Amino acid sequence: MPAQTVIVGRQIDIEEVRRVARRGAAATLHEEAESNLLRTRALLERALAEGATIYGVNTGFGALSGVKVPPARLQDLQRNLLRSHAVGVGEPLGADVVRALLMLRAHTLALGASGVRPLVPQRLLELLRAGVVPVVPCQGSVGASGDLAPLAHLALPLIGEGEAWLEGQRMSGAEALRKCGIEPLDLAAKEGLSLINGTQVTTAITALALADARELVEAADIIGAASLDALLGTTACLDARIHAGKPHPGQIHSAELITRLLAGSPLNQSHADCGRVQDAYSMRCMPQVHGSVRAAIEYAATAVGIELNSFTDNPLVLLRDPNDHAAGFDVLSGGNFHACSVALPADHMTAALTTLATISERRIDRLCTAAHSRGLPAFLTNDPGVESGFMMAQVTAAALASECKSMSFPASTDTIPTSAGKEDHVSMGPIAARKLAAVVRNLARVLAIEAAATARALDLREHPSSPALMRVHAAIREHMAPFTGDRSMTAELESLADAIIDGQLRKASEATA
Repeated sequence: MPAQTVIVGRQIDIEEVRRVARRGAAATLHEEAESNLLRTRALLERALAEGATIYGVNTGFGALSGVKVPPARLQDLQRNLLRSHAVGVGEPLGADVVRALLMLRAHTLALGASGVRPLVPQRLLELLRAGVVPVVPCQGSVGASGDLAPLAHLALPLIGEGEAWLEGQRMSGAEALRKCGIEPLDLAAKEGLSLINGTQVTTAITALALADARELVEAADIIGAASLDALLGTTACLDARIHAGKPHPGQIHSAELITRLLAGSPLNQSHADCGRVQDAYSMRCMPQVHGSVRAAIEYAATAVGIELNSFTDNPLVLLRDPNDHAAGFDVLSGGNFHACSVALPADHMTAALTTLATISERRIDRLCTAAHSRGLPAFLTNDPGVESGFMMAQVTAAALASECKSMSFPASTDTIPTSAGKEDHVSMGPIAARKLAAVVRNLARVLAIEAAATARALDLREHPSSPALMRVHAAIREHMAPFTGDRSMTAELESLADAIIDGQLRKASEATA
């Protein structure tokens, strides 16, 4: 089995989601998953044979849950569920998100409480292995009773319907299956419901945003350290005694990292006796602000880590005693499909990353403003007036930071009743997650602008920065050429933003000389 293969049906983590979604890692069922799935499927079928009325299995859905469906129509019920709920609109989710969705739906089913046949998660993983990417519109879910509309679009190709991408071409789900030699799935009782009832859209988008956010907060410390040095700032604010007096772990981590990055800087030593006591907050308070963002990321990561490995279906087939299968079972209706558990942390992280964007933008402004930059030319130009230099780059950063602010009102505080009032409180989790993903991208661009401006400022100084930060400077220069006069920076900034998310600046800072 390849080293990169991710095993679903046992505990998984955010990094494994990222590997499958973005690094092409394979995914396969845990060796015990099939027997567990067969056991709970047999229990569900036994309950049906004994005449039990089970929501979504032999009843209608939502406000129609009081309608009993006869045994001969159970397969029709499941097919119609996918068709009727596939009413999403808007741009399709990215291929990385959809790959994560295929993995996560297989995973949550393989945990064994949904009552589906092993064939269902196996078929989801077949699509993943074959490179079939269902077309999943991004809008249409309120994040309870699960992410119904997008997950219905995800599931339609399994039964030979809907649309999918394959080898760069958009086609019908039926054609995609035919090209890959995969048979359409004939849904059995409950399987349509189990394919769409869950928080996986909210969770997948948030998990991938978290993977990026962890890189961005590292990059903020690295780029912020370079800006502090380029602006001839004092390192007094990094003294360990200050942070021991306010011992938030993230704050201490950021202070220690920035201190290490600045160690051995000739530029810093060149103004050691200048008499400067303190700097503006955007430099002096980096440990406190960046550290708070670290805390928000870890809070969200804890919530997502739990959600990844949770039963999010409804109803659930549950043993009365997991250690004694003879003790019986129950088919229970609950609310694990409600995505508030991820929506709230996603909103919190959106606000936190917005704070990181706003403080970065303030450092960019200081680099560009001659009155604040301690000897740097206005807007980092060679010929102020004739050239505008980084003037509009700072404006772009301001626009991005303000756009982040506009997306920081929490989606999770909103709710609207659906399904004739049966579903009278919803999480808006997918909206929270999509806003978070947009803020992640905006923040990467703001940090790229700061990195570019800082690299230019270091070029203008008489002394070099520390060895670590000069390696970072070189990594920036791989994407952003030195300033020799006005030019469009757009393509270079986008490339640099991608590099930041990819961890290239972090890796450069960690490299040995």
